[in-house]
Amino acid sequence: MSNVKVPFALKWNNTTKSSLELDATALAPLIDAHIHVDSYPPEQQELLLASLANSSVEAIIAVSMHLASSQANLRLAERWPGLVHPAFGFHPEQPLPSQTELDLLFDWMDKHIEQMVAVGEVGLPYYNRLEAERSGALLDLAPYIALLERFIRFARKHNKPIVLHTVYEDADIACDLLERHGVTQAHFHWFKGSATTTKRMARNGYYVSFTPDLLYEEDIRDLARQYPSDQIMAETDGPWPFEGPFTGQQTHPRMTADVIRAYSELTNQDEAAVRLLFYENTRRFYSLSNL
Repeated sequence: MSNVKVPFALKWNNTTKSSLELDATALAPLIDAHIHVDSYPPEQQELLLASLANSSVEAIIAVSMHLASSQANLRLAERWPGLVHPAFGFHPEQPLPSQTELDLLFDWMDKHIEQMVAVGEVGLPYYNRLEAERSGALLDLAPYIALLERFIRFARKHNKPIVLHTVYEDADIACDLLERHGVTQAHFHWFKGSATTTKRMARNGYYVSFTPDLLYEEDIRDLARQYPSDQIMAETDGPWPFEGPFTGQQTHPRMTADVIRAYSELTNQDEAAVRLLFYENTRRFYSLSNL
C-alpha cells in the first residue's frame, strides 16, 4: 500500500495529506453514495450529520423522493456545505403526481441546477409492479418510462449524473433510454439483474453501488466479484434497515466501511487500497472536487 499514488490532497482524520506516498496504516475517508437523509426522523437528521466527522465519513449523496424531499435535501446541503451533496428527482416506487406537479419539480430543478450534484433518485417501479400483480391488478409502466426518459433528457442537457432505481428487467429499459440519449454517467444503485444486463452496464461505463447486504446476500457478492473495480461505490440507502450483523441497528453512513471491508475480503485485496479505490471512484463519478 505504501506505493499507492494519490493525485490530490486528502483530508484524513482532520489532517490534510498532500504527500504522494500513503502511510501503510492510512485509510481513505468514506463517502455514502446513496442515502435518503431527509427520510430519517427530523430529530435524528442533525444528530446523524453531526456524527459523520467522528465516523470518517467525508460526504454523502442525499437522494430525493419528490419535490418536497428535494427541497429538504437542499436545505440540509445549505446547513452542511461540503458534507451533504443533494440529488433531485422522483422515486418511482410511488404513484405518479399530476403533470402540473411534475412540471413544478422540473422547473425547480432547473432553477437549482448549480446546487444539485445529480438527478436522482429516479427509475421504474419494479416492486410496486410486483405487488400490483400479486393482487391481480396491472400497473401501467408507460407513464413511468416516459418520466424516466424525461429525467434522462434533463441529465443529458445539464451534464449531470443520474441515480437509477432500476433492477432486473427494468434495468434493460433504462439502458435502452440511456443509450438512446447518449448518457454515460449513470449510477445503478443496489442493482440486481442478469449477467447479460450486468455486462452491458459495465461495457457502457455505468457504475453500481453495494449496500451492507454485501456481507450476507450471495447474489450481491457475485455481482461484486464480476463488476469492474473502477465502476463501484458504497452506499447505505438509509434509513432502510439491514439484516445479518446489522439487525436492529439504525442505518448509518459509517456502515460503508463494513461494505468496503467485505469487498476487500471477497476480492482478496488490501483494505486500505480498497478504501482509496471506493473514495476515488465516488469523487470522480459525482465530481466532488471541493473535498
